[in-house]
Amino acid sequence: MIYAVMKLLSALLVLCAALFVSWRFCGDPADGMLLNVASAQQQKRGTSVLQSSKVMSLVAATDLKRATAFYQGKLGLKLTHEDGHVLVFDTNGAMLRVSRVDSVTAAPYSILGWQVDDIRKAVGELKRNGVAFDRFPGFEQDELAVWTAPDKTRVAWFKDPDGNVLSVVQFP
Repeated sequence: MIYAVMKLLSALLVLCAALFVSWRFCGDPADGMLLNVASAQQQKRGTSVLQSSKVMSLVAATDLKRATAFYQGKLGLKLTHEDGHVLVFDTNGAMLRVSRVDSVTAAPYSILGWQVDDIRKAVGELKRNGVAFDRFPGFEQDELAVWTAPDKTRVAWFKDPDGNVLSVVQFP
């Protein structure tokens, strides 16, 4: 009889210790259950999967040789894969996929941009590599074609060989 009571007390002690560790390091079990329910709801909506996933950029091009010359040669991006259908570039840890298509309908706004610390330096380097910067009516741009927004963000636009508008941006 004493042996059975001791065994029961020992089992209760192990259970209490496990619950304490769970509460101490994982939070209150009731809160944890609420977090698990919320997480399951987010997964159903797809938000948690995307929030924890890397973003990649997609650009269309009609001629991959010309696109390689531009993105690798003029922009200085590292080509990591090419297979005749797609070019993959490393853009500081993010993937840029340039897909071959029959025709490109270029948007009249930036579809891809790079945040830079010094826009004058970035524009100068890109110009030396043969990139031409665009001027747009209604945007007062300086001698380097840099526009300063009301919040002091600075933007310069240029196009790839298919007319996709790209940009470099310096935030205040």
